[in-house]
Amino acid sequence: MELTARAFWLGSPGHGEIREVTVPAPREGQVRVRALYSGVSRGTETLVFRGGVPESQHASMRAPFQEGNFPAPVKYGYLSVGQVEEGPESLLGRTVFCLYPHQTHYVVPVEAVTVVPDTVPAPRAVLAGTVETAVNALWDAAPLVGDRIAVVGGGMVGCSVAALLARFPGVRVQLVDADPSRADIARALGVDFALPGDAAGECDLVVHASATEAGLTRSLELLTDEGTVLELSWYGDRRVSLPLGEAFHSRRLVVRSSQVGSVSPARRSGRTYADRLALALELLAEPAFDALVTGECAFGELPDVMAKLAAGSIPGLCHRVVYDDV
Repeated sequence: MELTARAFWLGSPGHGEIREVTVPAPREGQVRVRALYSGVSRGTETLVFRGGVPESQHASMRAPFQEGNFPAPVKYGYLSVGQVEEGPESLLGRTVFCLYPHQTHYVVPVEAVTVVPDTVPAPRAVLAGTVETAVNALWDAAPLVGDRIAVVGGGMVGCSVAALLARFPGVRVQLVDADPSRADIARALGVDFALPGDAAGECDLVVHASATEAGLTRSLELLTDEGTVLELSWYGDRRVSLPLGEAFHSRRLVVRSSQVGSVSPARRSGRTYADRLALALELLAEPAFDALVTGECAFGELPDVMAKLAAGSIPGLCHRVVYDDV
């Protein structure tokens, strides 16, 4: 039977609200999920909240189960963890991850959910989408044993990349951020930390995730000759100036984009989206990732909290939303 659920909607740029929505009974090949937790992807979701998605990117920025259109009204989000209440017997009662917006209950096709491994606590699983981005980035970057690497930008994505790089043998990994409080998170992840002016240079690879012009410029400065900056930041409707004169050409520096919307060409022939997400969930068995969750609120508080996140008055990395029944 159908039921009434509650969902977070962006009613207009800068104004969120909780709406009642009708959830149909699942048909064959579908599951109904009761949300336990969801995560706010700070960079993308706060940009959406402010109405900053460029018109040219409205189609490519659509989330898998988005309703409405940019700039608003729109139901947006993609970091949901819940429990299957109805569906195939093999999934009943299982904890799953789904790229679904912030909503108390929802019905999706069976193939849209990924079972969370028993080794991964459900509250940590909200990071799956961010770690999936990091996996794709490192498939693009292809770091080598012994590389000297900097990750510029200690947000959710940058810290996830740093956490995975910490497992590579023989690498020098340094998390670089203008916020000195990120040093504690770097320590928890097992990597070094530096402020931008103190960062170690001669890097073979710099992963840039600060979404700032200054961060991208500093990333170029940290490279060794013929080094690569992998650009993970998304700037929305902002223009970025980059110093491509000076020694950029003579040093044969490289700036390369990476985007999670498609599987990296380096793995596209043998890995699907489902494979990539399943791998990200497996990697979340590492307790160090708990350092990335720095705030929590109840679902009903989300309209007020999202406004504060967008304004920067709530600092930190991933903000976790807890649903009433947890």
